[in-house]
Amino acid sequence: EVQLQASGGGSVQAGASLRLSCAASGRAFSNYGVGWFRQTPGKGPEWVSVVSTDSSRTYYGDFVKGRFTISRDNAKNTAYLQMNSLKPEDTAIYYCAVKTAGGSYYNIRNYRYWGQGTLVTVSS
Repeated sequence: EVQLQASGGGSVQAGASLRLSCAASGRAFSNYGVGWFRQTPGKGPEWVSVVSTDSSRTYYGDFVKGRFTISRDNAKNTAYLQMNSLKPEDTAIYYCAVKTAGGSYYNIRNYRYWGQGTLVTVSS
């Protein structure tokens, strides 16, 4: 099983950048794709991005394309989400998760193990 710890959130102004990290302590981290989701009060989780096991494929939600970059370093058991040009609409708790089932990368049911989340607040 994989244990995940998300970090790197903070409070910034619109246009700023943040880099989120997702550190994994379980074995076989490289066997799973890693996804980022975000959640705000009153809303369900929203898929943000995913990276394949070997970083050969990445996918993004339309609302972050061109601004966010997902990556991973399997040697460090860590995935990242570089967030640039942040907008107030990006304010949310960001969660990383490992994709433990085949199927759509945007389907939350395909991710079994989750980090605790890290808060990102973007002010105008």
